[in-house]
Order: sequence, then structure tokens, then C-alpha cells
Amino acid sequence: MIEPQAAQHHGIDTRPAAARGSAPLAVIILTRNEEENLPHALASVAGWAAEVWVVDSHSTDRTAHLARERGARVVAHEFAGYPAQRNWALRSLPLGPDWVLFLDADETVTPELRVELAAVLAAPPAGVAGFEVKRRFVFLGRWLRHGGYYPVWLLRVMRHRVARCEERGVDEHLVVEGPTARLQADLLHEDRRPLERWIERHTRYARLKADDLIGPASGGLAARWSSPTQAERTRWWYDRVYRRAPMGLRAFGYFLYRYIVRGGFLDGREGFIYHSLQAFWYRLLIDAMVFDARRERAPR
Repeated sequence: MIEPQAAQHHGIDTRPAAARGSAPLAVIILTRNEEENLPHALASVAGWAAEVWVVDSHSTDRTAHLARERGARVVAHEFAGYPAQRNWALRSLPLGPDWVLFLDADETVTPELRVELAAVLAAPPAGVAGFEVKRRFVFLGRWLRHGGYYPVWLLRVMRHRVARCEERGVDEHLVVEGPTARLQADLLHEDRRPLERWIERHTRYARLKADDLIGPASGGLAARWSSPTQAERTRWWYDRVYRRAPMGLRAFGYFLYRYIVRGGFLDGREGFIYHSLQAFWYRLLIDAMVFDARRERAPR
């Protein structure tokens, strides 16, 4: 835990929450070289959230400078994976409000979501431990409405004392102890960095995903087809169907499912590029890494 005296020493704002924003929640943003995206994320919560924290993994660009310039409280912490970073933030930051919003650097809170959250958190429903929001995903400047990408429900708003992030290399989920509810307004996702950065990032993700596929199905989020939450149904599909499908063929099948069955083709050229990369190339790269790892481990 960062003590108040240490927070002041490092230039962290320790004023009471009521002095800083209309929504009684703390926003937490994890960063590493996000100077293209971060200003948009911060602008979407400036003057609205009671607290804005940027947990930076020693960026080498202007990320930390831009965050301080825009009034966020910046704490440097070595990156050891997204679950570890989120859990560290939940347990170590001197959070004032009971509620937190985890916001990625390439996401923004829409005006509609700001209004809805401020109203809901002013008198939150009794017993509710978290809220799911709808992600509106923009790729190469186009909102992908089809292919199963809208709405995608994400648990992002929660009481931090009953929240944690499951330990998983990639595709991890935040979980809470208690029931959740859904909000109606959108959370906007739009990565403004060049496409090659997307490819670099997914090459790293592919290695983590390959390691996950090589090992047994991990615990954490429940895998239930009958679950009312989208995340648990998706986890059931991944653990019970995708993991057991033939390598290589599952990448092609996943592309057909997203692009044809779920109507990804309706999003034009941007939809074709995205599903070709995310549903086919990325999945095939994962399987190639799995194949290579098993070949290296095979007796000679």
C-alpha cells in the first residue's frame, strides 16, 4: 500500500475525492508507451472522475509526462503481466472512492456513459458489486458493428475491495465477489497507433496464448454455457470447444464463424482486414507456436 506521506512525496494528489470530480469513482489506466492514445482517454474522464490514476510500466516515450500534464496521478510499477498489474493497483493504490473504473489507454468514456455512471453511482443498487459496460470497437476508423463485436460486455466498474483480476497470461477477466448489473451506454475502444503496433502486440499475445493452450485449462473465471454473463459463456466455448478443435483448422473455422456466420463481412474493407488478422492470422500464429513448442519438446 502507498502511504499518504509517500504519495505526497511522489507528487500524488491526495485531496478528498469530492474536490476533484462529479462521479464518485477512481479511474485506473495501465500504460506502457501510450502517448498516442492516453490523451484521449484522460480527456474523457477529466473533471468527471473523483480520481484518475495512471500506473505506468516505465514508458520510454512521453506517456508519463502527458499524464501528469493532464492532472492524472502517476505511479511507476514494473510490468509483470496485466493480471499482476491490475491486482497490484487494486491492493496498493490509496484509492478514496469505493468504486473503480479500469480504463485501457486506447479507450474513452463516452458522454452518455459519464452521465449514466454518475447517476448510478450516486445511489448504487444495494448488493451490486460491479457493472458491465458495452464496448464499441473501432478499427481503422470504422465502428465494427458485426462479427460478434457489438455488444461485447466487459466488467469494468466495481467495488475495489471485492474485485480482483484472474491470473491468466492473456484474455484475462476482472471478477468480483457478488452480483453484477449492466449499464446501457457505450465504452469506446479505438487504438490510434499505427497498424504495425497492433501486429507487434498480437505477436506477443500469440506466445502467451500458445503457452495457455499447451497447458491444461486454467482456473479463474467460471466456464458456463448457461451463464447470464457473456464472459463466462465465451470461456466455456474456448475451454470446451476451441481448445479441442484441430490445430490450423480451428483458425479457419473461427474466421468463417466471425466473418460469415456473425456477419463480419457487413463491415466492409475494415471488417475484412480485421477478421483476416484477428480471427485467422493471429489464431494461425498461435497454433504455429504451439506446434513449434511441442516439436521442440518431443523426444529425439
